[in-house]
Amino acid sequence: MADQSLTNQDICLATLRDNDRDRYLACLLSPEGKRDALAALYAFNAELARIRDLVHEPLPGEVRMQYWRDLLQGSAHGSTQANPIAAALLSTIEAHRLPSQTLVNMIDARIFDLYDDAMETRVSLEGYAGETASALIQLASLVLAPEDAARTAEAAGHAGVAQAIAGLLLLMPLHRHRGQLYIPLEILSATGLDRDAFLAGEDKPRISAAIEAFAGLGRDHLAKARKLAIPQAVFPAFLPVALAEPVLVSAQRVGAGLFERQLQRSQLRRQVGMLLALMRKKI
Repeated sequence: MADQSLTNQDICLATLRDNDRDRYLACLLSPEGKRDALAALYAFNAELARIRDLVHEPLPGEVRMQYWRDLLQGSAHGSTQANPIAAALLSTIEAHRLPSQTLVNMIDARIFDLYDDAMETRVSLEGYAGETASALIQLASLVLAPEDAARTAEAAGHAGVAQAIAGLLLLMPLHRHRGQLYIPLEILSATGLDRDAFLAGEDKPRISAAIEAFAGLGRDHLAKARKLAIPQAVFPAFLPVALAEPVLVSAQRVGAGLFERQLQRSQLRRQVGMLLALMRKKI
């Protein structure tokens, strides 16, 4: 039986601790008065991100996505209070006047995760990242300092693409096992591969070249984000992005070797990395 003394915010933080430890730490490193709202946003994102792990077919995943879409569009079924993350999310939207449509767009973008369709172009990838990782940074910025958030839209855009690509690189062994492919086909084509050849995993030199180009795209966006000013008040929204560069650099170095080795640094090193980023105010 669930502990009735736990608040919705406690449950959001517990969800993050179990499913997205880096954003959990980012919450703890944020101003105390903003943590509950950030936890609700990040827990919602974590719920969307793990749907593919919970279902075996796309249709049940679409049903789960539709639940969140109905919630945000005001046609939820049943009591919202029965779902602590849903209740916390609605409270956060109301308290911080967040645009619900941005969250709906995030759901729509995540539909791609349920299927094994290929990502066609760089533009498609950047659009996917923009409506997921970048949007989450921008929403967190609105919670932290709405007056500064508008000035960080471009930085959030580039930072989100870099962060998304780093995350996709970490998940690439799992995605390949499932038959999923997030590297744009135009990158594969430029290296002499197609979808089937990449997933087969036999042409190591060309697969390495494709991975290097994919990670390089992430580094390009990270470099662009770093050239833009990020107001101190909204910097905690960008904290998880500080973990992207080591992944991108490692992926470029090991190439196809990432299917056999772990690119993710230890939890301790990631925590130290985020603390240093917060102190230096540099992602």
